[in-house]
Amino acid sequence: MSPCIMLSRSTVNAVIAVIAAYLLGSIPFAYVIVKLRTSKDIRSVGSGNLGATNTLRAAGKAAALAVLIGDIGKGAAAVFLASRLSSASAVMDAAAVAAVLGHMRPIFLRSGGGKGGATGLGTLLVLAPAAAAMCVPIVVVVLAWTRYASLATIVAVAAAPFLVVLGQRLGWIHDASALLPAVIGGIAALIVIRHRSNLRRLWAGREPKLTERLKSPAS
Repeated sequence: MSPCIMLSRSTVNAVIAVIAAYLLGSIPFAYVIVKLRTSKDIRSVGSGNLGATNTLRAAGKAAALAVLIGDIGKGAAAVFLASRLSSASAVMDAAAVAAVLGHMRPIFLRSGGGKGGATGLGTLLVLAPAAAAMCVPIVVVVLAWTRYASLATIVAVAAAPFLVVLGQRLGWIHDASALLPAVIGGIAALIVIRHRSNLRRLWAGREPKLTERLKSPAS
């Protein structure tokens, strides 16, 4: 087989991996689960966000857990699929970004999306499991201390690129792209930007805690 054909196949596989990652990220678990359980459109409930925290307010703990698992799972599946289609770490990195963007701007809905925390964690579980494992206790501690789900997410994603660097230095993360810290940093920046309304409410002392309800969509 000629190098040209091999290069072409590699390129096609990379494109397929990124598109598939975006489509996987676009699966709106929160929208579907809340619709099935309550017949409501989650975009008109609470914060309007397609995530586990708003699902908790809209449909309860079981629904929120299902959404959390689904959102983490689709991020992990997107990167894993990319790893099967291409051996290039850059393709896995691109798939991670595509999955998070899909969650934030799902193609299956005309409007609405999530903020990317759980999906980002799912991508990190495949790209750098050690860093993902270190993020989980950060979320748990901040959430237990403050009861702000948004703050727990923001702190964890802000720490993620530094944890990747630490993992690489300590030898806990192997076979990763040299650009992985920058990629995770970019994903973290996207997630923090999506939390800008939460940051404004936190600063003003108006951010609802985990079990508090919102009267109308805030974003």
